[in-house]
This record gives sequence, C-alpha cells and structure tokens, in this order.
Amino acid sequence: MLTNRQIFFQHIGLPSQKPLAIEIERAEGIYMYGPNNKKYIDLVSGVSVSNIGHCHPKVTSAIKNQLDKYMHLMVYGEYIQSPQVKLAEKLHSILPKELDTTYFVNSGSEAIDGAMKLAKRYTGRTEIIAYKNAYHGGTHGALSILGNEKMKYAFRPLLPDIRHLEFNNFQHIDQVTERTACVVIEPIQAEAGIILPEKGFLQAIRKRCNETGALLIYDEIQMGFGRTGKMFCFELENTIPDVLCLAKGMGGGMPIGAFISSNEIMRTLTFNPVLGHITTFGGHPVCCASALANIEVLLEENLPDAANTKGKIFEDALSKLDAVKEIRRAGLMMAVDFKDEEINDRVINNLLDEGLVVDRFLFHPTSFRIGPPLTIAEDEIKFINKKIVHCIQKAII
Repeated sequence: MLTNRQIFFQHIGLPSQKPLAIEIERAEGIYMYGPNNKKYIDLVSGVSVSNIGHCHPKVTSAIKNQLDKYMHLMVYGEYIQSPQVKLAEKLHSILPKELDTTYFVNSGSEAIDGAMKLAKRYTGRTEIIAYKNAYHGGTHGALSILGNEKMKYAFRPLLPDIRHLEFNNFQHIDQVTERTACVVIEPIQAEAGIILPEKGFLQAIRKRCNETGALLIYDEIQMGFGRTGKMFCFELENTIPDVLCLAKGMGGGMPIGAFISSNEIMRTLTFNPVLGHITTFGGHPVCCASALANIEVLLEENLPDAANTKGKIFEDALSKLDAVKEIRRAGLMMAVDFKDEEINDRVINNLLDEGLVVDRFLFHPTSFRIGPPLTIAEDEIKFINKKIVHCIQKAII
C-alpha cells in the first residue's frame, strides 16, 4: 500500500520539483501537527490565509451551521442566498462608501482577472499598467501583469497592451494616460520582499488616475484583513481605490475572493454583454459563512490593532543580529534579509529542523517571510524569537 508521501509525489500535480513536503494531519491556532503528533509552528499562515489561526472555533461553527442548511445551489448571482448577502453587507459596513458593491469569486487570481475585465468594460480602454516585481496570481490574465519575466516567458503570448513601471518611481507616473484602462498595484509589494510605498507615492498615482480617467485597482490579496495593522492597506496611506481585490485572509481558511467597486462601475458587467463575468462557485455559501465569521473575529478580537505591536517584538529581537542585513515590516508581516541566498537557505532549513515553518519570497531570494496568524500571543513570539536567533547564528558559523 502506498504511503501518503508516495501518492503525493506520484499522483498530485506539483508546482515545483522540491516541495516542502511536510505531512500535516491537523492544525489549531498557530500550530500544525504531523504524524506521531510532531508539532510545527506556522509562521506563514498559508501565505496570509489563516490570519485568525487554524480552525478558529467561531469559523468552524459557522461552516458547520451552513452545511446543515445548504451548499451549492446555483451559479453565483442568480439566487438570493443569505450567506452572500450578509457578507456583502458586512464588507460594505467596514469599507468606504465608494466601495459598496462586491463581486464574489473563488480566488485572488480570479479577483484580479475580474477587476481587469471590469476596468476595460467601464473605460472602453485596453492598456493596463502594473509594476515590476509584483505578484498577482497564476491565471493567464493575472500572469500577464505579474512583474517578473522569469515566471512568464514560457507562457507567452499573454495579454497585449501591458506596461510595467517601477514601484516607488514618481517619474514613471506620467505614463498613465488617457488610453490607460487601469493601474493595478499592490499598496505594499509582498512577494518582492515587503516593499513599502514611499511617502506620497500612492497619493500621486491616485491623483494621476483621477486626471486621466483610469481606474485604480488595489491588490490587497496577500496584505489585507488586518495583516498590516489596519483592516486594509489603503487605510495606511488614506488612498481609496476604484476597485479593491481581496482573497486569502478573507475566508478564515476557506477559498473565497472578491473584487469590490462602486455600483455604477460594477453594473457595467451586466450588459453589452450580459454575464460580463460569471463564476459557478464564487460566493459559495459555506465559504461566505466562513468569511463572515472570520471578519467578525478580526473585529471582535481587535487583531488588526495588535498586529503592529506583535510585529515589532519580532523586529526588535532579530534586527540586532549582525547577520541580518535588513528587516522590512508592515504590521505582522516582515522580510528578514541576509547578504546572500545561501545564508537564507541555511536559515530556513535550520528553522524547519526546529519545527518553525517559514517561506521564501518569490522575487527576493535573500529574505524569508515571517507572517504568523494574527492570534499569536506575545509570549509565543518571544519563545519563537529565541529559536530564530539560534537558527540564524547556527547558519553563519
């Protein structure tokens, strides 16, 4: 009889030749458990998915309650379903009045694709501007605006009329013109290694979009839902996008995404042609019930407010090490940067040996990511810091 590990390598489609391949049987809070009860501490949160920890009881209860009522009924947008309605109402209550209409989808990539279609439909334009070293997903549309050629060249031709600018380059902003349908940007570049916007950069882009009639699309798929110390990134710079893309931390561990805009903009998907965007499982009632409970936990437990304090505990302990070149941080998400990729690899391997699961950034190979569930306790952070310090010192001996 084949083991789970053998089946994993023989029968599951994998995105890399060297997956982490640790086996997990259950998870709770910040902890994951393998066979024989081997314990791991999750410092990645499934890449910002498990912001309220694994299997939060309020979320699992909401899922079970919805399962007893119904699951899939009909293609999204046809029936009035309470979980979708309540979730849309909750999002409206915590977002600016300009962002009052939510289109539910299945993932971040689909949110990006839907947002780009919406921008083309609303403006009647074709040019899309994105940024170098940005990550927006793996579908053909999202891949077209991804800012790393190495991940794209094997799949060309992709979408035409895409222009990539440099993040934090004020001089490039004038390249947004009257033929630009939209500017798609991460307010904080995640896979580039937690690159924060310079003061005034996002405001300047907002101003230019206003001047040219281009839509401003924020990709908060990885950095939204409390990760940065605010519920949403745009609150940090007080710039409101025309379209907001969400996923990952939205669902409390269940798959769901959304692109959110004004009713005026969103309704252009309903005619010329009808069904301008359609999705079978977007807004799945079980996922919506989970997402609603997830948002309630974030708000009730004040998790966004505590993120910056908890992140600073990590930063204060690790920034003192000579081997650490730089720490770039936003709330409870940070990049720990070393002088070369070899040291970073040794540190990551040492951490896994100690039961600490971290992750590399796609576009910054000399850094590793620390982004645990926002529910992590301060005493847990201090315990983890001791292990991380030991692993870094061991890597440079």
